[in-house]
Amino acid sequence: MFHYYCTTCDVEFHPGCHKFPRKLRHPYHPQHPLTFTFRNYETGIISDGNIDESFSCNVLSDSSTSDPKKSRSETDLVVEKCTWCSKDIEDNWFYRCSICKFSLDLSCFRNFPLQTIANPKSHPHSLLFYPRPLLTPCDACGLVNVLEPSYTCFQCNYMVHQSCIDLPRVIKITRHQHRLSHTPYIEAVTSPCRICYKTIDIKYGQYSCKHEDCAYFAHSKCATHENVWDGKELEWEPEESDEREDIIPFKTVGAYLIKHFSHEHLLKLEKYDGVRDGDKQCQACVLPINSRDFYNCVQCDFFLHEVCAGLLRKIDHALHVHPLELVPCLPCLPCLPCPDSRYKFKSDLWRSYSEIGCSVCTRKFSGFRYKCSKTKCVLQEGFQIDVRCSLVPDYFTHESHEHPLFISTSYKGKNKICCEGCKEICMQSYLQCSVCNFAICYQCATIPNELSYKYDKHPLSLCYGEEVRDGMYYWCEICEKMVNPTDWFYTCNECSITIHLHCVFGRSVYLMPGFIFYCGPNWPRIPLKVRRNSNSNRPFCFHCGQRCPGSVYYIFENFRGRTYCSLACFLSKEKPKLLST
Repeated sequence: MFHYYCTTCDVEFHPGCHKFPRKLRHPYHPQHPLTFTFRNYETGIISDGNIDESFSCNVLSDSSTSDPKKSRSETDLVVEKCTWCSKDIEDNWFYRCSICKFSLDLSCFRNFPLQTIANPKSHPHSLLFYPRPLLTPCDACGLVNVLEPSYTCFQCNYMVHQSCIDLPRVIKITRHQHRLSHTPYIEAVTSPCRICYKTIDIKYGQYSCKHEDCAYFAHSKCATHENVWDGKELEWEPEESDEREDIIPFKTVGAYLIKHFSHEHLLKLEKYDGVRDGDKQCQACVLPINSRDFYNCVQCDFFLHEVCAGLLRKIDHALHVHPLELVPCLPCLPCLPCPDSRYKFKSDLWRSYSEIGCSVCTRKFSGFRYKCSKTKCVLQEGFQIDVRCSLVPDYFTHESHEHPLFISTSYKGKNKICCEGCKEICMQSYLQCSVCNFAICYQCATIPNELSYKYDKHPLSLCYGEEVRDGMYYWCEICEKMVNPTDWFYTCNECSITIHLHCVFGRSVYLMPGFIFYCGPNWPRIPLKVRRNSNSNRPFCFHCGQRCPGSVYYIFENFRGRTYCSLACFLSKEKPKLLST
């Protein structure tokens, strides 16, 4: 790497670092000059910025070390903080005032705000730079944020953060059907913010819907969050019509007959007759056709729940800033290419491993999905959400918790939130409580409250954990291992059986039997097929050596029909158990 150095004293500088002035007056501290200062974190010595050995040095006032060259322990060192942002100064170099001990780290030093902003977007008067951290709420967003510069209008007693000066006046978010306008204040209302569901202070700026009889309000920072707003201002853009074409998924062609966009044949509405058939699965959500009315193809084995058949073809969803389009199952593969064929076709009919994952819950699935309608989505390429996750409301009360839950905007593992259901860290989107710290991931939020088990004539109910009592022991009906009563599990209220969640679902419950795909770059063009695990003699997994416990398993037909109980076993780099025996 190129750098600058002094030929006399061998001092070196990175490109750009040599441009730091020795002394300056900064807008954050105009009272006194700031000196470029070096701190040795091993000794605690702060120098005045001279590089040679003749500089005058001093040790921090609370140091007990008389010899400044003597190394101090890490616990004795006093960490210098930036006076402006209150963060620890991590660099060896920073700016410091020798008169009042004001310190400024290099990141804050680089921010030279304008002294005056004429004709600001959000205010009728010019704004003047406020050279101190703003310790009062910003009039545009209502938040106290001392980490960024602020501006003021003394004529109006108006205070605003630098980032709030150019807040958009009109925006559109996918969480609401109408446009939202920024207003400096609102009349007395009781509605909370419809994004974070916390109280809105009516004295400060916020976004609201101007449509009559539509009471939708949102904090300024919530409405313009990167996970909520697409970044486009619509103040001078004509408003689109609320009527959308081609969003109805089917046309009624006769009594109980429809023509659905996802299938070439007519579908007939069938009333649920009380008979449970686990082999009939909905093509959209992949769940069995149990306890609900459904549509059945008049010519082939194609099934859709009545609810799934009514899913709109285009929606706005809170989990993505762009409109989403409903995409049916990927086209089936009637045949596999012959490995001995001399002819190679460019058309690609294969399903890849990345195409079958939900961007919200991370589960692999083969049913319908909502995909981003943007050709090149810069926010999240390939965003898709399965229909189960798409049906979770923005704000609702889950049976596992007494308070309402809402969709959090701080997802993707940034806050290390633990799911109360699976006890795992929420690495993707999650739902959090509007009152307390309760949170659940989308995998747990979409678990059915009731389901059928082929070895029990009664439906199983989901239990959200119980208090541990002396002498209370639960055992799983499938794996015969102990069930923790504080965890979520399924139970039969009539037969008193208990089953682990993972034993009921397996690891691939949302992949339909017969589904074929290839699994990653390590296995190019080699098909992996999903098969129903309904035989009494369950096959052994080639990797772990155990019998496949789930409702489906995988078969690797090109390798002597090897079977795998899960994708984790198939992708594992450890030595297979069946090879070592």
